[in-house]
Amino acid sequence: MTPRTERRRNTEMIVILGALTAFTPLSVDMYLPALPALETEFHTTTAAAQRTLTAFFAGFALGQLFYGPLSDRYGRKLPLYVSLSLFAIASAACALAPDVATLSGARFMQAFGACAGAVIARAVVRDAYPPERIAEIYSLLILVMGVAPMLAPLMGGALMTLWSWHAIFWALALLGALSLLLVRFRLRETLPRERRSALSLRGVLRGYGRLLAAPTFLLPALIGGCSMAGMFAYIAGSPFLFIERFGFSETQFAWFFGANAMGLIAVSQINGRIAGANPARPMMAGIGIQVLASAGLLLAAVNGWGPLGLIPPLFVFVACLGLVFPNATALAMMSHGKDAGMASALMGTVQASLAALSTFLIGPLESSFGGAWPMVGVIVAWNGLALLLALGRSQSRRSPAPAKAAAG
Repeated sequence: MTPRTERRRNTEMIVILGALTAFTPLSVDMYLPALPALETEFHTTTAAAQRTLTAFFAGFALGQLFYGPLSDRYGRKLPLYVSLSLFAIASAACALAPDVATLSGARFMQAFGACAGAVIARAVVRDAYPPERIAEIYSLLILVMGVAPMLAPLMGGALMTLWSWHAIFWALALLGALSLLLVRFRLRETLPRERRSALSLRGVLRGYGRLLAAPTFLLPALIGGCSMAGMFAYIAGSPFLFIERFGFSETQFAWFFGANAMGLIAVSQINGRIAGANPARPMMAGIGIQVLASAGLLLAAVNGWGPLGLIPPLFVFVACLGLVFPNATALAMMSHGKDAGMASALMGTVQASLAALSTFLIGPLESSFGGAWPMVGVIVAWNGLALLLALGRSQSRRSPAPAKAAAG
């Protein structure tokens, strides 16, 4: 294979993996401008409309536990065939939902299909690239998938303007079908048969237990999960805050949301150049900057500064996810190549569970307090927990190992 052909195939793989990873932000962000409309059409509450988002993350968290072991046993492509088919069917069911309860159930199944893309993309990266390049490749995936949250609200807003919120889910169903064809004909299998593991319930539980007992996996996974939870507090809270309270139109909100995604893309590409074999350092820098942004959000909420006070620190907070998330992912995956599928699945489950908890909290808090406080308070809480976990990880790595007792 010539170097030019190898570069082309490498670029093609990164684009396909980025597209698979983008199923989650597309499934979430395209219908964010529709959340207030869902509340009106189904004659339901804000909390009930936001539970359609919580249902998605619950399915996303649970589904990953299945796809990780399946991809270690049957290879990376076969589970994708199943998951993308399920995603397309469930997206059509969302479009046809007659009430908010049915929509929540269909969203759960849609997420069950979407989550395989994220799990298997991380596992393929661990299969195909050496450890010192993992953070760089994850940053490139963020470049591809980062286009999704930048364009998705604009696409969702346009579909709502031209047709209705139902069109958003028909578009996602079509995307799932097209991606299935792309995986079938353009993605190569990266897990050879001789490296595939046997599949048994006991073995799966032991594998997950082994990962949970490993600080090299658990602490970075939790740090990434706290960052994701903070981001989804922003995702769940911002449509109602900016559209209903501050009077943004769906299009204005989409541009605001897309600008934040642009910041995330830019910082993630800087990270790809500086992370190298030591991703812990830029991760800590990202968390530190997010702490400053959280302080700015608190000041804006306390003083009632409105959108002009909230938008700058929100931009900084979201942008710095480009330093935290790919490096936390790289740190969690680096030492667990043998169980790459299970490690990717468990990390995704941990992170999606925290994101689901975050979106679940936003609705009741908005009913009790209103204004910017629910979104800001949840973001600050998750950011503070991420900082504590990161400091604990750094301290544990600096602490000397206990000396062994002398013989005799």
